[in-house]
Amino acid sequence: MAAKTLTSAWFAALVLAAAAACTPSAQAQKLVHSERSLYREVLVYEEGTVRCMCFTRKCRVGRQTCIDTRAPNRFVMNYTQMMMSALFLNPEPRSILIVGLGGGTLPRALAQLLPEARFDLVEIDPAVVRVARQYFDFAPNVRLNVIEADGRVFVKRAIREGRRYDLIMLDAFDHEYIPEHLLTREFLSEVASLLSSGGVLAANTFSSSRLYDHESTTYAAVFGTFYNLRKDNRVVLAMQTPLPDRETIARRANTFAQAFDAMGIDQRRLVPLFTTQRDWNPSARVLTDQYSPANLLNAKQ
Repeated sequence: MAAKTLTSAWFAALVLAAAAACTPSAQAQKLVHSERSLYREVLVYEEGTVRCMCFTRKCRVGRQTCIDTRAPNRFVMNYTQMMMSALFLNPEPRSILIVGLGGGTLPRALAQLLPEARFDLVEIDPAVVRVARQYFDFAPNVRLNVIEADGRVFVKRAIREGRRYDLIMLDAFDHEYIPEHLLTREFLSEVASLLSSGGVLAANTFSSSRLYDHESTTYAAVFGTFYNLRKDNRVVLAMQTPLPDRETIARRANTFAQAFDAMGIDQRRLVPLFTTQRDWNPSARVLTDQYSPANLLNAKQ
């Protein structure tokens, strides 16, 4: 999902640690699709049986979505597996909002696991939707409702309409990072107001960046304590109500063992990642609509 663009200097500092973990071998990649959209270049590469959507040449800033073409229902990327662990906090969400479609891996898997659930899938770029359908086995239907819109615009509209969601996933990236207007306390407060009682927010971010401390204090300002999962990427799991304890999470994880195994997810590896321990500077300034990543970049060091 595209929005404001950060400068190249900011981009370089932001992705240095994450790019190595997320970038396939450039020499082995085969470009199978390329198109220029209003927001970005949308590319599809294949390396062996792994097919990935990227927003930069040779996937040099990581990958948006990957599937194994021999087993498209099996998860390839660690961050998507961590996002699925939101089900350990609320095992039976009926209404789900996902901001940022990518290849549609998450809604496809959740729709299989949760036959009663209905989805609003918000993606700003029509080209991403087309590529997801053509190359990543994503098929919108009556349960998978795709809305081509800016994520924040949709959230504001959903608030006015009184919508509530049991699970909200934030997975919107442009070719550099999460768009600035989807990082702020104001936006996260808007998202929090859409959560039902017992609803869960799952947000995908980088595990190492110049924004890490600021993102963390911003989530804490809105949600208080949250679960912080880190493996390549970082996934924040937050609720408006008290978080379930680790014993409850482990018990719920076991109920998904068989279904997750079929998707290549080992729930036993996910449970130890759940921690509420702060690994950031609690004095870092909260991100707001007035104090954004651009402010941080331009500040004197």
